[in-house]
Amino acid sequence: MSAKTILITGCSSGIGHDAAHGLRDRGWRVFAACRKAQDCDRLRTEGFHSPRMDYNDEDSLRDGLTEVLDATGGTLDALFNNGAYAIPGPVEDMPTEALRTIFQSNLIGWHDLTRQVIPVMRAQGHGRIVQCSSVLGFIAMKWRGAYVSTKFALEGLSDALRLEMADTGIKVSIIDPGPIETDFRKNAIKEFERWIDWENSARADQYRADLLTQLYEGSSGGPQWPASAVTKKLIHALEHPRPKPRYYVTTPTYAMGVARRILPTRTLDWLLSKA
Repeated sequence: MSAKTILITGCSSGIGHDAAHGLRDRGWRVFAACRKAQDCDRLRTEGFHSPRMDYNDEDSLRDGLTEVLDATGGTLDALFNNGAYAIPGPVEDMPTEALRTIFQSNLIGWHDLTRQVIPVMRAQGHGRIVQCSSVLGFIAMKWRGAYVSTKFALEGLSDALRLEMADTGIKVSIIDPGPIETDFRKNAIKEFERWIDWENSARADQYRADLLTQLYEGSSGGPQWPASAVTKKLIHALEHPRPKPRYYVTTPTYAMGVARRILPTRTLDWLLSKA
C-alpha cells in the first residue's frame, strides 16, 4: 500500500516544519510547502518535496497544488492549512489596507486552496482538512484585533465547512494552539513596523510604557510549548477514524475554553484585561 499523502503549508519553521518531519517519520508522504523559494530549497535538502505556495499569490496556490497532484497521480489524502501572521496594535491604529492584507494571508488564501482540494477529495471519496487556528480564534485579547478577527472568521468558516462535508467522506478539524515556540513574535515585529504609526497614535504613551516592550522583548506571562505539541494533535486529526471537530493545545487554551463557557462576558473581559 502506498503511503498516505498530505500537503502542509507554512513549513519554513515552527508548527509546519515540525509537522512535516513528524508525519514523515510516521510514514506519510509529505509535501512541505513554503512561501519563499529559498525555504523550499532548504526543505528539499531535508528530503521533502517542497512546492512554493503563498496564500497571497493565487497562481502559486494553483501551480503548487498541480505539482503535488502530478506527483501523486491526482490524489491527496490530507491538507493541513498552516502559516499565519499577526499585525500587533490597537484596532483604532490598524490601517484598513493592513486588515485586507492579513485577511488574504490568514483566511482568503486558505479558502482558495481548500476549495481547490475539495474536488480531489470528493473524487477519491475521502480526505482530511485540518485548519491551524489559535486560542485567539475564540478568545479576543487587546492589541491583537487584526489576528483575532482572521482566526474568529476561520473558526466560523471551518465549522460551516465541517457541517457541509458531513455527507461526504471529507472530515474537517480545527486545531487551537496557545503559546507555541515559533518565530511568531519576530515576524509580527516586521508587520508592526510596516503598518503601525504608533508615534502619532492617541495611545503613544501606552506604546512606550508597555506595548513596545511586549513586542520587542517578549512577555514573561508563562511558558511556551514545543511545536511538537501541535503535531501530536494533528496526528490524531489525520489518523483517528473519528477525528474531533476541535483540538486544544496547551494549558492556556484549555483554561480559556473553560472560561469562555462559564464566565459572564464582563468577568471574562476583566480577566483578559490582566493578561
